[in-house]
Amino acid sequence: MWDQLTLSHLLFVDDTILFCDVSREWLLFIRLALSCFQAFTSLKVNVGKCEIVPVGKVGNTSALANILWCKVGSLPMKYLGIPLGTPFKTTSIWNPILEKMKKKLLGWKRLYLSKGGRLTLLNSTLSSLPTYYLSLFTIPIAMTDKLEHIQRNFLWESSEECFKYPLVAWDKVCSPLEMGGLGIKKLVHFNHALLRKWLWRYGQEGSNYESMSAHRLLTAKEKEEKL
Repeated sequence: MWDQLTLSHLLFVDDTILFCDVSREWLLFIRLALSCFQAFTSLKVNVGKCEIVPVGKVGNTSALANILWCKVGSLPMKYLGIPLGTPFKTTSIWNPILEKMKKKLLGWKRLYLSKGGRLTLLNSTLSSLPTYYLSLFTIPIAMTDKLEHIQRNFLWESSEECFKYPLVAWDKVCSPLEMGGLGIKKLVHFNHALLRKWLWRYGQEGSNYESMSAHRLLTAKEKEEKL
C-alpha cells in the first residue's frame, strides 16, 4: 500500500502544484483541464506566473513548456515559503530567518529597553520567527547556536562593540517559570515538539493508513539524522 501512494497535486488557496510524468500527453491533459476550469468558472489561469519545473534530467523542456504557454523554472524553488529541492540539512535555508531577526533588531531601540522589555520582545517576536521552519525541518546544531546567540546577546545587551557576560546560563534562562527560568523556548526542544505534533495530529484526525505513513516518515527522518 505504501508503494502505491501517488501524489498528483497540492492545493492551498490559489497556489497549486501539479505533478505529472514527462510526456506530451500528460501536459495536454493538464492544458485541457485548465481550459475546462476556465470555461466553467470564468476564471482564467495566469500562465505568465506559471512555471514547469523539471525534477532530475529532463530533455526538451522548452517544447514541453510551450504546450502550457508557461516558463521553465528550476530547483531549488519556494512554495508557500518552503524551500523545495534543497537538502533539509543545509544551513542556507535558514538564512531568511537570520535576516528577519537582524532586521527586527535594527528597528528596535535596544539601548532604551529594560530587561523586562527585552524579554517580552524576545518571547513574542524573536522566538516566534523560526516557528514555521521549525515545524517542517530539523534545525541544524550550527543554526541553533547562531539563533540562540542572537537571542542571548539581545537579552543581555551584548554586541560586537560592547560585550557583556551573561548573568545566567542559557539553559537556566530557557527553563519554565516554575523552575526559576524565564520561559524562553529552547529551539531544539521546540523543534522536536513541533515535528512530533504531526504524528499526533495524524493519529487524532487521520485514518490508520495516514498514521502509519506519518510514523514511517518520522522514523526514517530520525534514522537519517543519526547517520
